[in-house]
Amino acid sequence: MIEAVGLTKRYGAKTAVHNLTFRVRPGAVTGFLGPNGSGKSTTMRMILGLDTPTSGQVTVGGYPFRRLPNAPRQVGALLDAKAVHGGRSARQHLLSLAQLSGIPARRVDEVLGVVGLQDVAKKRSKGFSLGMGQRLGIAAALLGDPQVLLFDEPVNGLDPEGILWVRNLMKQLAAEGRTVFVSSHLMSEMALTADHLIVIGRGQLLADMSVTDFISANSADFARVRTPDTDPQQREKLVATLAEAGGQVQPEQDGALRVTGLGLPRISDLAHAADIRLWELAPHRASLEEAYMRMTQGAVDYRSTHDPRAGFQAVAPGQPLPPGAPQGWGQPAPQAPGMAPGQPNPYAPGQPHAHAPGQPRPYAPGQPPYAAQPPAAAPSVGQPAPPQAGPAPAGPAPAAASPRTTQLRALPDQQAAPTAQPPATPADPNERDSEDAR
Repeated sequence: MIEAVGLTKRYGAKTAVHNLTFRVRPGAVTGFLGPNGSGKSTTMRMILGLDTPTSGQVTVGGYPFRRLPNAPRQVGALLDAKAVHGGRSARQHLLSLAQLSGIPARRVDEVLGVVGLQDVAKKRSKGFSLGMGQRLGIAAALLGDPQVLLFDEPVNGLDPEGILWVRNLMKQLAAEGRTVFVSSHLMSEMALTADHLIVIGRGQLLADMSVTDFISANSADFARVRTPDTDPQQREKLVATLAEAGGQVQPEQDGALRVTGLGLPRISDLAHAADIRLWELAPHRASLEEAYMRMTQGAVDYRSTHDPRAGFQAVAPGQPLPPGAPQGWGQPAPQAPGMAPGQPNPYAPGQPHAHAPGQPRPYAPGQPPYAAQPPAAAPSVGQPAPPQAGPAPAGPAPAAASPRTTQLRALPDQQAAPTAQPPATPADPNERDSEDAR
């Protein structure tokens, strides 16, 4: 049995746990629930003697954890599955824990089989997946065959088969008369595993009751009623009939009606008297998640806000703009001045400069300068460049140049055939003139 009385823990000006009193009884799986930052981990650390309470006390079997004789054989815990030396194998890790607690070595092989790690017992734990690490942590908690077990998020990283195995293991341990204390954020799993719940928020106790009582106390009772979808007049008639009889009717998202203030027999009699066909008439059964959200809605510290850019996608033609949307909301970006529709903006970041269609991109990787427009007639290999118009320069004749040098020299003065040019783009007033322009 675990018993906390007036448990309080402060870290400077912050109070993590305040005047917490509860009891975890043997023979049942007790779920420990609460939002992030509510003090669950701090409470479990104080139970295990890792943190000293500021005030109050917590005992295990009537003794503080630090005063328990051979505590590992009486209390098993999984708080952090990563608390393993990565260079050790699974068997070496468990064997070291067994030797420190005087547990026989054969128990190591037994728990490896229980958690399903017997085939990887000799592999180093640093290569384990998150689920395998969880199994190894559970094996360490079971090593001393303790009567009290604490688990913090035991199904984290496990596959569906592993989650089912942990669920059955918890129930089996509780059926043997052990005290099982499980902290988890998975409401659906707690609904299937836990028998009793302890819920805290901002370090204070919110609920200490069975799962059934918790759901009943924190869920709204109402009836779901549905009329034929093909006959909207029946729906309107039913709403008027139930409202006249004193019921409160609200529409559901799936087309059903939520009725409060009237019992199911009364709703059935009213519908029968008004000659209204019903396709559904059922009581609302709340889930543990719904009851938990209703209970802890005022104790949540971290809440998400609306994304101001949510919905900034293009609006389909003909669709109205949302209320309050700015001018141009959801419309494609305007084209650059002088650009044809559909052409990329040459001034956009990361966009290549515009060039004539069908022509290679100027200064593309692997192309020499002035290769954007081919010459009208390339000179033959080994032949000098054709004579140029104008007077010949004075002085001795130049030496014969290589074919590549000849071609590069001829390109600037040659005139290529006129090609289609893109529309002229207005000069950028912010761009400085080039040296040639000056």
